[in-house]
Order: sequence, then structure tokens, then C-alpha cells
Amino acid sequence: MNLFVKKPISQLVETAEGGEYQLKRSLGALNLISLGIGAIIGAGLFTLTGNTAAVNAGPAVVVSFVVAAVGCAFAGMCYSELASMIPVAGSAYTYAYATMGEFIAWIIGWDLVLEYAVAASVVAMSWSGYVTSFLNDFGVHIPAQWAACPFDMVTLPDGSHVHGIMNVPAMAIIVVISLLLMLGIRESATVNDVIVVVKLIVVLTFIAVGFHYIKPANYVPFVPPNTGTFGEFGLSGIMRAAGIIFFAYIGFDTVSTAAQEAHHPQRDIPRGIIGSLVICTVLYILFSFVLTGMVNYKMMRGDAAPVATAINLTPFPWLHVVVKLGIIGGLTSVILVMLLGQSRIFYAMSRDGLLPKLFSDIHPQWRTPWRSNMLFMVFVGFFAGFFPISKLGNMTSIGTLLAFILVCAGVMVLRNTQPHVPRPYRCPYVPLFPILGILVCLAMMTSLDEETWWRLIIWLAIGLIIYFTYSRFNSLLYKKQARKG
Repeated sequence: MNLFVKKPISQLVETAEGGEYQLKRSLGALNLISLGIGAIIGAGLFTLTGNTAAVNAGPAVVVSFVVAAVGCAFAGMCYSELASMIPVAGSAYTYAYATMGEFIAWIIGWDLVLEYAVAASVVAMSWSGYVTSFLNDFGVHIPAQWAACPFDMVTLPDGSHVHGIMNVPAMAIIVVISLLLMLGIRESATVNDVIVVVKLIVVLTFIAVGFHYIKPANYVPFVPPNTGTFGEFGLSGIMRAAGIIFFAYIGFDTVSTAAQEAHHPQRDIPRGIIGSLVICTVLYILFSFVLTGMVNYKMMRGDAAPVATAINLTPFPWLHVVVKLGIIGGLTSVILVMLLGQSRIFYAMSRDGLLPKLFSDIHPQWRTPWRSNMLFMVFVGFFAGFFPISKLGNMTSIGTLLAFILVCAGVMVLRNTQPHVPRPYRCPYVPLFPILGILVCLAMMTSLDEETWWRLIIWLAIGLIIYFTYSRFNSLLYKKQARKG
């Protein structure tokens, strides 16, 4: 079989609307924007901002957010065009199947498994840190070694240092969110909407209050001179920080994974993607500007909760509680949306025969791919409980950037091969914008460290073994061609 055989768009839509694969359509435009915001504003903002400022960019981390946003803007417009043309579950995997063929679709689908699963693990670990801190404020103490992975050193109350055992709070939140997702998309979206409102109030409150406690001296120098090592301050530091905090922007693409559960996907998916991206970009720039103005970037090195550190500089005890609660809620919504997106991609790959059918089985009552949710409850929970956050964050960024590059390329391919297919939303200035999206994302990918690249290569190699030993021969397209042959 031709490795690059494409799945016709009409067939993709027809399969998605078929009885046994039909998901429940429950989401409107506001739900989708909320879904995007719920995924975007989370650990990347509340945790990575401080660390990238301390290690890579200094106060110029604000510029890094702008660079990352530019890459997201180009990719977001490309996503919107493809989502309006192909309004089915699967996100970039499905788009690649229609534009560049099955082999490329498998690569991007396997890559997205890495993106969403690892992202959910990272956010769960950050959630654990904030919950532990919050409970400590009220005299409830979780033993430090039971809130850290075996690779992390923790300090006990007596001052001694021991290795963590496993991160129990992180694993617990993965289980709870997975069970919620199994129950239904409507229920999950409603919980997400409530959390997003709380999260936006907290972020806006931090910006408004923190603005009055900015110390101008903390912005000097705005771009610290490079230390002589690539990625440590200077221009290379800004780009390295952009590549790392790109993690803070992933999530808008999750909107497209819910296309099959939207009332009017051709109209509302582009609104959800672009709307959530614009709102979050403005908030990110303001947030990072205030945070680096309140706390000197050198003081945030290794700080897992830099926002809590900044809030402690204000004389409002009530604000400490509100902000921590808001952050915990915000991280919860990110986990929810990441696990939602992951299960829908596995569902789409299984529906096409590239993975076992059990992952596309829909629960007769809940109308959700519950077995996929159950698989990732175990898989993501294991990562969250036993792996360090520092190693997983960069893996998410590089996986996302690769997916964005392929989506931008897909828009150019479809414009040439299928120019007459209806496009309710059209990315402007093609091929200029897709090419710029590819270049910006590629620049951020090359700024990431060598170790991260090796992890991506190993992960993709594992995926290729699975594809050539199982997926290729169980593909519905392969079987269809075999019958014809």
C-alpha cells in the first residue's frame, strides 16, 4: 500500500457521522473559547514564567511570550482553516490524513500522544505543588516524599533530604478528571466553564493588584547579557525561553479535537481557536510583565510557585488564598482539556484502524470514548507520579511545535490539491502565513536542548515500530485497497 494514501474529506465526515462513531454534539462557540482558555492558561503561565525568566531571558521573558504568540497566531489560522474544512475529531492527525497521507498522519498522531499525555502529567505535578502549599497554610500537611517523584530530592521538616516516593496528589487529580470525562462532554464542559471564569478573575486580580507593587529596578537590565552559553540570556535566551514557554500556549489546538462535539463546527471552531488565543496572549504579556516587575528574575530560579512568591509581597492575606485557589482551579481545567484532547485523538486513530478498536468504542449511555479515557488515566497518572517535571515540559513543547509545522504545511498542500473544497474560514496570505508559521516554530524547536530532541526521536522511533508491525496492516484504507487488489 502507498504509505501516503490520503483519506478523502467526504469520507472523513461520513465516518464521523456514522452511528457507532457518533459523539454527542453539545458545545457552542463560548464553550469552545472557554475550552481553549481552560487549556492555555495553566502551568505554563503560573510555573514556567518565573523559571524561564530566571534561567533564560530575564525580564525579556515578556518578549519571549510575544515570539511564541506569533508562532501560535500563524499556526492558529492554519488550524482554523483545516478545522472548518474537516469538522471531525482528531485535530492535526485527521488533517494530515486528508492532506499528506496515512504515514504522516500516524507520525503526527503519535506525536500528539506525546504532547497531550505529557502536558497533562506536567500540569498535574504543578497542581500537586500548589495544593500541597495551600493545605499547608491550613495546617494540613502531606508528607513531602509522597508529593514528589523518586527522581526529586525533598526536604523533610527536620531539615533532612530524601528522595520522593511518588506524587500521590498528582495521580489523584488525573483519576478524578478521567472519571469526569468518561461521564460526558456536556458535564465536563460545564465544569470547565466555571473554572475558567474563576481563573480569569484570579489572573486579572493579580495583574491589577501586582501593578501597584512593581519595582522598576527589577527591569534593569531588561535583556541580561548572554553568559557565553547559548540559551542563557541575550537574544538566544529570549528564543530558548520562547521555545520552552511555548508550552504555555498549547491548548488552543485542543479546541479542534472537539469539532465532532460542536453544534456548528465550521463556524465555531475557528472562533474558539482564534478567540481563546487572542485573549490568552494579552493576559500572558501583562502577567509576565507584572510578575518580573514584582520579583527580581534572579530570585525565581527553581521556584515552583513564583506567583505565590509575588503575592506574598503584598499586604493582603485574603489575596494569597484567592490566588492559590484560582491557580489550583486553573490547573484543574488544563488537565481536563488535555485529557479530553488526548482521548479524542486516540479515538480518531482507532476509528481508522491504526489502533485497536476498543479505543474508539463509545459508551452506550455516556456517548464518550471511555476506554481511551481509562487508558490515559493509567498512562498519564504513571508519568505524573514517577517522573520529574523538569524533563517533561520540554518534551511537550517540541511535540507541539512539530504538530504545528505539519498543520501549516497541510494548508498549503490542500490549497494546491483541493482548491475548490468549501472553506468557511480561510487563512489569509497563503502561502506567506503558513511559511512564516513553519519558520517561527522551527526556530523555537532548534532552540531547545539536545536531550529534548533525542527524546522526541526515540518516541517517534517507537511509533514507527508500532506502525509497521500493526497499524499499517490493520488500517481500514489498507484493507479496502487489499480487497480491490
